[in-house]
Amino acid sequence: MTSRAHIAMFSIAAHGHVNPSLEVIRELVARGHRVTYAIPPIFADKIAETGAEVKPWNSTLPSPDDDPEAWGSTLLDNVEPFLDDAIQALPQLIEAYEGDEPDLVLHDIASYPARVLAHRWGVPAVSLSPAMVAWEGYEKEVAEPMWAEPKKTERGRAYYARFQAWLEGNGITRHPDPFVGRPDRSIVLIPKALQPNADRVDETVYSFVGACQGDRPAEGGWQRPPGAEKVALVSLGSAFTKQPGFYRECVKAFGDLPGWHLVLSIGKHVDPAGLGDVPANVEVRSWVPQPAILKQADLFVTHAGAGGSQEGLATATPMIAVPQAADQFGNAEMLRSLGVARYLPTEEATGEALREAALALVGDPEVARRLKIQAELLREGGTRRAADLIEAELPARQG
Repeated sequence: MTSRAHIAMFSIAAHGHVNPSLEVIRELVARGHRVTYAIPPIFADKIAETGAEVKPWNSTLPSPDDDPEAWGSTLLDNVEPFLDDAIQALPQLIEAYEGDEPDLVLHDIASYPARVLAHRWGVPAVSLSPAMVAWEGYEKEVAEPMWAEPKKTERGRAYYARFQAWLEGNGITRHPDPFVGRPDRSIVLIPKALQPNADRVDETVYSFVGACQGDRPAEGGWQRPPGAEKVALVSLGSAFTKQPGFYRECVKAFGDLPGWHLVLSIGKHVDPAGLGDVPANVEVRSWVPQPAILKQADLFVTHAGAGGSQEGLATATPMIAVPQAADQFGNAEMLRSLGVARYLPTEEATGEALREAALALVGDPEVARRLKIQAELLREGGTRRAADLIEAELPARQG
């Protein structure tokens, strides 16, 4: 049995970055480790429920309650806030852990200070990736083309110079790109089936453990209404939910479809009144207990975030993927290639197209067969294997 250790987890205040790791943290606590979790206060209660000790710090990133437009629209708009936040967070985290340094650092992919701290403390760092990871050739095929134009601009050059100076000031000589994108060790909290070019991923660095999601009973339950022959859930996750036009198309698609009940999760940035007349078979919510609904749903219209994609596969629910940002486009392609989803760009997701895709998917025995296979393939070890792999990275104790 592994002796009790102090494991420190670092993440940002975003549901898609926090939720995938919660069951792993709960398991490490159950195994007797002291786990501290550095997180902004908005997530303190959620973390405390796992048994981990919260180390709060103040973030400058847009919060989950902010308008998604706060993230801007360009690549530099998206990445600069993470560097700004990391630079201002580091002194807070140094102070929070003064005299309480851990044996091992766990960190979300967006937590730059965590790797700096691990270097300062001389302890191992393990990334917990909630999304796809880099493969051999990723830089040439994806990163370099994406960054070619921004790197030529004065703003882009200033971003890299500031990042490099911050790293060097903390004794790290790596270039920012591999610092962010190439961890020394990573536990990947998605099934291998959702990883592009999985055959080119270095599995001495990256270990796929599949979904580590619990039932999340604290979120509450859900019951299929009497008379509902088919249930469709529509959710664009927690961040990029400001899509009133898309939600109106969903109401058109399912609102008068005989025997169907639609659960429409619209987030906090859309006024339900803006959806117009909503039929009785449409249930409009600002938030839903997603796992509970998916266990009973016949169709999932999703933004194809890593968490939602896994939940759709794990519950063998056919999906219509309508990606909004980041890795969601790649996930949507993977779901389509697995034969378990239709991919509809937002601008093509009309009521007619959504209805046509829904009826084709739900009535197709081949889709059902492929979903059953994928649900079985998700058993890649999950939470227990993730905890085993983390324990294997703990430094040997001096006796």
